[in-house]
Amino acid sequence: MRDSQELERGACQEVLCAGQRVAHFTRPGTARIAAMDLLKPLIALLAIVNPIGVVPFFIHFTQGLDAAQRRHTIRVSSFTAFCVISISALAGLQVIEFFGISLASFQVGGGTLLLISALQMLNAQPAESRRGDVSEVEKKIDAGASIAVVPLTIPLLTGPATISTMVIYADQTRHWTQLAALVGYGVVVGLATFASFSAAGRIARWLGQTGINVMTRLMGLILAALAVEIMAEGLTKLFPVLATGVAR
Repeated sequence: MRDSQELERGACQEVLCAGQRVAHFTRPGTARIAAMDLLKPLIALLAIVNPIGVVPFFIHFTQGLDAAQRRHTIRVSSFTAFCVISISALAGLQVIEFFGISLASFQVGGGTLLLISALQMLNAQPAESRRGDVSEVEKKIDAGASIAVVPLTIPLLTGPATISTMVIYADQTRHWTQLAALVGYGVVVGLATFASFSAAGRIARWLGQTGINVMTRLMGLILAALAVEIMAEGLTKLFPVLATGVAR
């Protein structure tokens, strides 16, 4: 009797070891998928903010400033972009919960907003820009006001589409390290903004308006695909029958 129990224990241990070996071999693929999902927010952020696409606006708006004022504008714009992204990631969910908005509804609305921004980028326009932004900046410059925060950073760089993206991806975090990664992406976007604006003259000469337009359209195409994905996820939560229809 004791011998048969020992044999059973040995067999169970072998099965467990085999399972661990299988899990060990399949883990890299799973890790790669997780890494790709973790990079989605960064790809979406870079596509929406697209600081290179805002370079022509920056050059136009700061042409009357001296070097010190231009550097100050760059620093304030970069830091403000980081603040908008970080605050959206850390406090955005609490805000929509306060207003009693379901995340599924927010995903559909935010995805629609991203899709509109993507269509705007496909027309070689910054994702967050409006028709009146240029005239608004001209008035502010004439009045001697700073344009670093409004409208250069908000809404030309970051706006409703950026905030919606961060709130949607913040809900998908399951650990504080993932939330910290979203804040880290805000640092990346802030640094990208700082680098793009600091090298605005060289970028304009190297790419030209045509090159900037092409890059903006490519970013818009990527953003459109991400927007459809977010909308589809929200719609399947609101209408589960859609998910069963897709499964069939």
